[in-house]
Amino acid sequence: MEKFIIYGGQKLFGEVEICPAKNSFLPILAASLLSGDKVVLKNCPNFLDIKNMIKILNFLNIQTNFQLKNLHINAKNAQNAFISHSLTKDIRSSIFMLGPLVSKFGYAKIAYPGGCDIGLRPIDIHLKGLKELGVKIVEKHGYILCDGKDMKGANINLDYPSVGATENLMMAAVLTKGTTKITNSAKEPEIVDLQNFLNVMGAKISGAGTDTITIEGVKSLGGAVYTPIPDRIICGTVLIACAMCGGKVTIKNCILEHFISLAHKLQKSGCKLYINNDKITLESSGKLKSVGLIETLPYPGFPTDLQAQMLAMQTISEGYTIIKENLFETRFKFASELKKMGANIKVNGQTAFVCGTKKLQGADVYASDLRGGAALVLAGLCAEGYTTVHNIYHIDRGYENLEKLFSALGAKIQRQSEE
Repeated sequence: MEKFIIYGGQKLFGEVEICPAKNSFLPILAASLLSGDKVVLKNCPNFLDIKNMIKILNFLNIQTNFQLKNLHINAKNAQNAFISHSLTKDIRSSIFMLGPLVSKFGYAKIAYPGGCDIGLRPIDIHLKGLKELGVKIVEKHGYILCDGKDMKGANINLDYPSVGATENLMMAAVLTKGTTKITNSAKEPEIVDLQNFLNVMGAKISGAGTDTITIEGVKSLGGAVYTPIPDRIICGTVLIACAMCGGKVTIKNCILEHFISLAHKLQKSGCKLYINNDKITLESSGKLKSVGLIETLPYPGFPTDLQAQMLAMQTISEGYTIIKENLFETRFKFASELKKMGANIKVNGQTAFVCGTKKLQGADVYASDLRGGAALVLAGLCAEGYTTVHNIYHIDRGYENLEKLFSALGAKIQRQSEE
């Protein structure tokens, strides 16, 4: 067990480069199972979730090895379609293995996924879509058993534009005979990334990024060398940190169109943004204005994965802010920890009411999920005195050495072992 020790109040200056996206890498890792040849994923980040997904691949007899920062994968000898609870309990994205396994082997048995406790996040949309592809599903004893021997292409309309369900069904349909159309599909950039990766391997998929995705089944997929898109959530986290602390930070390797909704709110708060190709520079005095209303929505709306960080920012922004969380039921757990630091927050169901205060004070706080933990780090960076963030394994699930990233920008933050 480790913790962050943060001495707040330092302005941030400098330039950092953003690594590939966790939310792209995880489904792409699952999709590598479908390849009949070698796959190389370039610049693989060292997230805890990625480590756990690699463990699942290895359990399925898929060979993986690192050469510098590039992950080499060979699924030629994959032969296991069973994934136990011990492998799924810590990673929500283990559910991504369901589609590829049933597509490649015709059957699968997977324990229910774990991950952050931010709400129910039911997988019924995944299972309903698989059933429409002809998969017979039985749920018992904490496992999902799938018989996909009679799979064929189908027209699937999602009840909700679920990112995970869209990606799972894309992977399930890619080796399925016939044509599959997914309507009301999610439009996130990570879905476009998965489509592009699969197409490099020989898939025939079009429409990702729109509400209708078409998959023409192919008999087999080959190898690929691929670099996933940069992580828009890490990019957004760094921009919000600079806005809160004040200073001037340039981020390399980012795609502005992936977080336009965030950029608008940062400008409204009083920050200055400068764009130069794949570089974004943010300049902030640290004196911020409330943005009034933040409402999480499917892409291209404001991302739920940046809601916690933006709430932290509103605690030191002049005025009042209402934050509506429309995607997950219990994503405000971290708010009680921010209150320890002097934040003025009232939570009613899935809505938070924030009244900005001039300063936060350092305190001992505990991360209970990935993005809420990141929000506590941002609060600590701008607070007076010392902040200790415990349970940082949650944060490590989606940030690689967050303390080094912020230290490179002038923050005073260290990782220490819990006594």
